[in-house]
Amino acid sequence: MNAKKEIGPWRVTSENTVFENPWISVVDHGVIHPDGSPGEYGVVNFKNLAIGVLPIDDEGFVWLVGQHRFPLDRYSWELPEGGGPIDVAPLTSAKRELEEETGLTARCWAELSQLDISNSVTDERAICYFAWDLSSGVAAPEGSEALTIKRVPFNTLLEMVMSGEITDSLTIVMTLTAYAKALRGDAPDPISKLILAGNDRT
Repeated sequence: MNAKKEIGPWRVTSENTVFENPWISVVDHGVIHPDGSPGEYGVVNFKNLAIGVLPIDDEGFVWLVGQHRFPLDRYSWELPEGGGPIDVAPLTSAKRELEEETGLTARCWAELSQLDISNSVTDERAICYFAWDLSSGVAAPEGSEALTIKRVPFNTLLEMVMSGEITDSLTIVMTLTAYAKALRGDAPDPISKLILAGNDRT
């Protein structure tokens, strides 16, 4: 498909969808680079919004989800996360993901962060949330998910991130942003107290 448009300093001369499934499409763009030379730019377009949740209980513990990640052929410990349809409110998707993966529901929610996950090659965006005042239930993961759940103190999560044991980008961003916001007093008061009280015990 031919397309004549500008994206910042690039001029797009053509667009061709080379792959598509229910979750992503890969589009090859013919472009004129900022220096005037011709080239191409491949972009992965995501059909869902990435969703992340940092659930913390009244003892300052958080829930981690362990699973084997197919693209990297590697086991990964992560905060609850998944995808939400673009036309569905992100908080609705966050509540669903938390309950599906951990069985938890939360009475209190607040936005934690927004981020572009890999903005040189994809348009994937993420919205992440604090969740607290938790109640337990029964997890119902999707058939494609073989999950292990563990509950750890927030300061243990922070150490797993800082040591490199956790490499998942959403989990790293949520953990460090939550800690920074607690230190600055920018997190909800119950969250700040739980995070900082746990840090004081170390």
